[in-house]
Amino acid sequence: MRKDLGFFAFFLCCFSSIAQKSIVINGKIVTEKLAPIESATVYLIHPKDSSVVEYALTDKNGFFKLQIKPIPQNVILKISGQGYQDFSKNFEKLTQNTDLGILKLLEYENKLLEVVIKNEAPPVRAKKDTLEYNASSFKIRPDANVEALLKQLPGVTIDADKKIMVNGKEVNQILVNGKPFFGEDGKVALQNLPAEIIKKIQVSDTKTKEQEFTKEASTSNNSTINLTIEKEKDKGFFGKIMGGYGSSERYESSALLSYFKEKRRISFLASSNNINATGFSMDEVFDNMGGGRNSGSRAPVIGRGPGIIKSNLIGLNYADEWFKGSKFNGNYYFNNSNSENNNRTTELTLLPTGSLLSESVSKSNNDSNKHNADFNLEYDITPKTKIMISPKVEMGTTTATNNYFRKTTDENGQLVNTTDSYNVNESDNSNFKNYINLFTKGKRKGRFFAVNFFNENSKNDASSIIESSTKYAQGSNPDDIRNQNVKTSNKKDYYTSSIRYSEPVTDSLSFNFSLKTDWEKTSDDKKTFDRNNAGMNLIDSLSNYNFSNRFQVNPKVGFSINKKKFFFSLHTGTYFVKAQNNALYENVATNLNKNYVFPDGTFNLNYRFNKSKAIYLFYERWFTIPKDFQILPVNNLDNPLVTRIGNPDLKASTSNTVYFTFSDYDYQSHSGFYLYGNLVFNNNQIVSASKYNSAGQQIITYDNVSGTSNSSLGSEWSKSIKKDSNTYGFRFGGRVMYTLDKGFTNSELYTAKMLSLVPYLQLSYDYGEFLSIKPSYEFAFNDTRYNNSSISSASNTTHNFKVEMTNFIWKKWVLGNDFGYTYNSNLSGPYKKDFYLWNTSLSYKFADDKFTLKAKVYDLLDQNQSTSRSITPTSVVDSENTVLKRYIMFSLQYKFQNFATKKKN
Repeated sequence: MRKDLGFFAFFLCCFSSIAQKSIVINGKIVTEKLAPIESATVYLIHPKDSSVVEYALTDKNGFFKLQIKPIPQNVILKISGQGYQDFSKNFEKLTQNTDLGILKLLEYENKLLEVVIKNEAPPVRAKKDTLEYNASSFKIRPDANVEALLKQLPGVTIDADKKIMVNGKEVNQILVNGKPFFGEDGKVALQNLPAEIIKKIQVSDTKTKEQEFTKEASTSNNSTINLTIEKEKDKGFFGKIMGGYGSSERYESSALLSYFKEKRRISFLASSNNINATGFSMDEVFDNMGGGRNSGSRAPVIGRGPGIIKSNLIGLNYADEWFKGSKFNGNYYFNNSNSENNNRTTELTLLPTGSLLSESVSKSNNDSNKHNADFNLEYDITPKTKIMISPKVEMGTTTATNNYFRKTTDENGQLVNTTDSYNVNESDNSNFKNYINLFTKGKRKGRFFAVNFFNENSKNDASSIIESSTKYAQGSNPDDIRNQNVKTSNKKDYYTSSIRYSEPVTDSLSFNFSLKTDWEKTSDDKKTFDRNNAGMNLIDSLSNYNFSNRFQVNPKVGFSINKKKFFFSLHTGTYFVKAQNNALYENVATNLNKNYVFPDGTFNLNYRFNKSKAIYLFYERWFTIPKDFQILPVNNLDNPLVTRIGNPDLKASTSNTVYFTFSDYDYQSHSGFYLYGNLVFNNNQIVSASKYNSAGQQIITYDNVSGTSNSSLGSEWSKSIKKDSNTYGFRFGGRVMYTLDKGFTNSELYTAKMLSLVPYLQLSYDYGEFLSIKPSYEFAFNDTRYNNSSISSASNTTHNFKVEMTNFIWKKWVLGNDFGYTYNSNLSGPYKKDFYLWNTSLSYKFADDKFTLKAKVYDLLDQNQSTSRSITPTSVVDSENTVLKRYIMFSLQYKFQNFATKKKN
């Protein structure tokens, strides 16, 4: 670790070198009537190539400040504001602090006449509820993808999971020309679209389709990014194909082909690999290789896992506008995968007195084939009426085998029971979903009527072979030997519809009325046959049939206030629920019908101080009714060591949730602050009530407890500093989580108070287009305090240190290194507590950069592992799974593109 600390010290010294002399250019932007102009863009450019030196947005008082190093040559100051004529001023040099005083912008007589020349468009423009970035203002490598472009934008951060934050808000939707590109999460677009075809990046609050149509304010706390393509490049095609093979018979291949023709887009993707890349990813440094910057997961697991996965994927995306007023977008995927995993687990079960220690090993193999198809059709019936239809179909088959052995001992080390089993399961499932939305607006602004319908119909048929032997070393239970064939059929039909009407009272105040209905029917049919008998006799005690119906109606009334900077909505109503639960077990019918009445309410508050500072507050009261297996007094004996039975006296639970965020990004200093928190308080929460007999068998029923809660509080501060070719980035944050849990073990109430503290630090340094260094460190402390348990507390700490380094050498060579160290403090027994993971990659571009030859090494030190510790209110679990070990991969990639450019007059 001394080398790691030495590196950090050196890196921090590099950061301190930025505190050199700089000058400040400041002033105030006003209208002709001396009213301040907020969110005007002020920027400096070099006249030779129009490259941006520095920029800022004016605050609510019209003030701006540019902090730059002295410029001894000619430079141009430009000011741009929506609805105002651009302002320009030449400087022969800028070598000292300059106060420009008050600068006036003239309004356009007709705002529609505003023309923005591409090379002089401001880097950032605030337009109503949208923040718009001009892609050409941010210098990146000629072959860079969209992800590299986004990382250059002020206020934008992308973490190791590819989660994007803009000014403190998480991005949950990425569109290309207003349409999804292989799913709305946008990961395929991020890593595969060339940045050079992007004209603008538009960031706005995420809206529902209804809010988009009715022009209502967003009630979401997320953001949407829309990538608009240069009009000169909206006709043509691009793509890349990659294939690689390496040691230990490791292989990978990927292909993406995309064709654009104005409104039409057709894209095809495919991938095949056996290196645990289950989706589609073509990271420019490590391709499909996981474990580093392309890991895509922040699960609390040391290393990557579980198991080794082979996967094959084919996908097709089509977007078009078939006729006037219509928009169409569709996707199809086929995925085939095989996973193998060896697992060993140690589980300490906590009891009021004493404990049980279980040690298990298992070997599993899973094969699956899945088809997914979806499309979205939007049609403007009239300028004031729109209909949307969005069906989705999922179909697939799965075959899973599992060898399992488990041994349980008591607190004295005496054997309690053992289980040895071999299971094979084959399943066939299908799922159909469909959304239908109809919106219409009235003559008066703010008046609208919306009708929404959704249905989901799913079915799963499975056949299992179960061979198990459970032997009891204590107690009087006879050994349980099974050789069975189990056939199950699960069905679900769900339908929901709603109507909503909004009536404006004033320009900002509206009353809303809605009525929502839900109907759900589920059935579970299980038949277990004895394979020891030639006649395959039915085993009544292991067979059952359950079905349930739920119907609920929810009338609701409320109002919303929508001001320029302020949005508030309050809605209240009542849920009327009728639930019917039925079971047939050992030829005895059990019926249990219940009616519920729940008042509910929600409110949203969103106050925007300016374009970059806002606060969001959300409250909701919700309920959960018991499921059929929780409320029906019918035995479930599927597991020889666990018996489940419902509680007919179980009550429905209610919860109150409060969530808030505060975000602030200062364009003057290129720094941002983000604060968030939530609190959930539960009443009559449904929990498990477990009893253990002397043979180690667990009997589970369900009960209600009150006073449970969970809460969290987190914050993050980030700052970017640019000096000549050097760009420095700081990101520091943390989160605190607290949970109060309750339950019953051996008829005694226990409590568990769980505290988690996770601070983290991320730094970055970029030297032009040649070098990028990103060190990060995350510390996690978890502590659980028990009451009425055999132990008083359990804790665990983890340390994760990581460095990503990319060198762009001579414009043809790229060297990438990802190094990480992880330490877990309290893993027990044979589980290794720490390990290093080092991945490295070297690539060479040739033939006009169309081809890339690459050599990659995964787990260079051959230390990768997948071990984890999980602490729950009733147990402490240590586990280890199979992971990929060291391999070397050689690959070749070919990139191509051809865009038709329009002739200029």
